[in-house]
This record gives sequence, structure tokens and C-alpha cells, in this order.
Amino acid sequence: ENMLPARIKDEITQRAAAAPWWLPVPDATWRAPEGEGSNILKRLNHPVVHVSWNDAQEFCKFIGGRLPNEIEWERAARGGKRGRMYPWGNKLMPRGKHRCNIWHGDFPKKNTEDDGYMWSAPIDAFGPQNKYGFYNIVGNVWEWVEDDWIPNHGKKQQGMTYDKCKKGGSYMCHKSYCFRYRVAARSHNSADSAASNLGFRCARDL
Repeated sequence: ENMLPARIKDEITQRAAAAPWWLPVPDATWRAPEGEGSNILKRLNHPVVHVSWNDAQEFCKFIGGRLPNEIEWERAARGGKRGRMYPWGNKLMPRGKHRCNIWHGDFPKKNTEDDGYMWSAPIDAFGPQNKYGFYNIVGNVWEWVEDDWIPNHGKKQQGMTYDKCKKGGSYMCHKSYCFRYRVAARSHNSADSAASNLGFRCARDL
């Protein structure tokens, strides 16, 4: 809700019961993330958001790629290492230095911007997060992966689920509420969902 101008907030009467800071914004798209009147002209180097899993799949196919699966995503995020909590190691801020864009302060009331960003950050902010050279693979915005959502990770599930898995956490993650900017953490949305902190990255087979 803090991303929206008052004129848009005043027109919205619905809220998510379990997360009242989330508002459904009419006409929000990847080109207009905050709805009518907004644009991305000053954010062309930020990750695209408001893209559903369905749309991400189609875009990846269009450019000759695909969404990574969850195992590939974790391997890439850890830079080939095993058991790392974060792409760079096990300390969130090695040598007191911020390595990703997450929520600092009192969630969801006040983001102190200690890492330099209130909302999304440029895709190359903070430098490479591991030896594979990946930028912002945790924090900043969630990333869709190919997999169906299976609550018990690693166990087979009967039938199909319409929910899809997402990885990496976002600028709205805070340890007190959403400690999901860890490599192993995961969450889910329906395949047709889009949000202001949810994007994707493409993979290609060699």
C-alpha cells in the first residue's frame, strides 16, 4: 500500500485478510506497476514485475529459453557450493556490508532503506552474489521457477496443482515475517498471479 498514490488507495475497498498491506490495484501491469498513470521509464534497469507464471513461460519460449527448475535455481544461487544459507555464504552482512535488497525496520510500517532501496533495486545492484556471477538472485523480487508447488519439498504428490513455486524472496521480506531470502526458502502463487515484487529470470540449455 505504501507504493501507491493516495488517489489510487482511496478507490480500493478490498484488502487481503491475512496481509492487509496488500491491495488489489486495477490495471496494474508490467508497464504500469502501480496502476493507471504509473510507468517504468525510470526503472528500465530494474527487474520486470507483474508478470504471471503463465506469461513468464510464454516469454521464455519466445526468446528460445525456459524458466529454471527449482534445483537449477538453487544450484545457481549457491554458485556450485553446498549448504550455503545465502549465495555468498552464511552471514547476511559479511563485514557489515549489505549484499541484497530486503526490508529493514518495522515491517510493514517503516522501511528504513538501510540497504539503499525502498522498493526494487537495479538488477546489477550490490555486485555479483556468488562466483557464478549472478546478481540479485535473493532479495529484490521473487522469481518464478518451472515447478509445481509441492508443500512437502522433495515428496511426490498425486494430481496436479495450479500453484507454482517461486524462489529468492523480495524487498518486502523481513526476518520477523518472511525469512525467505535464504537460498533454500520457497513460496508459491497461482499460475495467473502477478505482484509488484514478483518477477522471473530465463534459463537456456547448453
